[in-house]
Amino acid sequence: MFQEIFEPLVGHFTPLNVFRYITFRGAYAAVTTLLICFLFGGKVIAALKKLKVGQPVRDDGPATHLSKSGTPTMGGLLVIGAVFVSMLLWGDLRNHLVWLILFSLVAFGAVGFMDDYLKVKRRNSDGLPAVAKLVGQFAVAIAIVLYIYFTGNDETTRLHIPLFRNLIIDMGILWIPFAVLLVVGASNAVNFSDGLDGLLSGLLIMVFITLAIISYLSGRFDFSEYLGMPFIAGAGELTVLCLAVLGALVGFLWYNSHPAEIFMGDVGSLSMGGTIAVIALVLRKELLIFVIGGVFVLEIMSVIIQVASFKLRRKRVFLCSPLHHHFEMRGWAESKVVIRFWILGGLFSIIALSILTIQ
Repeated sequence: MFQEIFEPLVGHFTPLNVFRYITFRGAYAAVTTLLICFLFGGKVIAALKKLKVGQPVRDDGPATHLSKSGTPTMGGLLVIGAVFVSMLLWGDLRNHLVWLILFSLVAFGAVGFMDDYLKVKRRNSDGLPAVAKLVGQFAVAIAIVLYIYFTGNDETTRLHIPLFRNLIIDMGILWIPFAVLLVVGASNAVNFSDGLDGLLSGLLIMVFITLAIISYLSGRFDFSEYLGMPFIAGAGELTVLCLAVLGALVGFLWYNSHPAEIFMGDVGSLSMGGTIAVIALVLRKELLIFVIGGVFVLEIMSVIIQVASFKLRRKRVFLCSPLHHHFEMRGWAESKVVIRFWILGGLFSIIALSILTIQ
């Protein structure tokens, strides 16, 4: 909005030209979401406590988590709301990619909200039935993927293989089911990673820093050509959005750090996961996202392995899944698990960015 207001006035007052710069608007989009979370975080926590919107805790996990029962959940509403307000102020609202990502954020958040609402209403960890949850996720993912497919061009379905500048596979119509599975898988992978105080918030901060950098590079023809990346017209504006999410996550982490005063809930984790995957599709980084979100991949793989092993062999591979609970059950302190997973998340982000420079 600010860009549209001040752009026509640049001829009368040259300093207003800063509103054209993605870096300027991105920085203040982050500051805006950060301040919104700082200023309203306490009020949101108080309101959720008054409404008795407490987090039920699974009884088969670490015993230390039982004390967290009743901690306010659905904190993802604060993150989504802050991002939406910030983008209305600092984003280029003429860019259809901005609206696509905001739609992803809200739509996946709606599925997560229903899951959280049922958990709170029933006073247990059983939310939406697994089938209903997947149906909601697939419905949103299909709508988004079809929009990208039909508004894209011949390059949309081309899969760029990391580390190889000229190795590109045109998937054609098969790109649609591949993209849908990627979005749904990412949404669930991030959801499984939300289980310890501050764990998911910290991991997401690193992911969105990485995506902000890649968005900026992809939206610049000179940088993208030099790095052998596909140039995506308008992708630079996603830098503003990624930085807005980053600021919101930092503000949320203020209240979500140990001992957590509020949890993100499925409304936050499902929306973040789905949004990450959609950004990857838009930037044509469908495979690189497996590196950027490496910790999320490890988390969901631990769940898949655990379930498959128990059904096939009646034996468990891990003491508890997802993976972060396994290390807790081995005696690691919660803060140690969180910090070490953050370190892994940072390492994966560094590796992902290094791949861009060596391909």
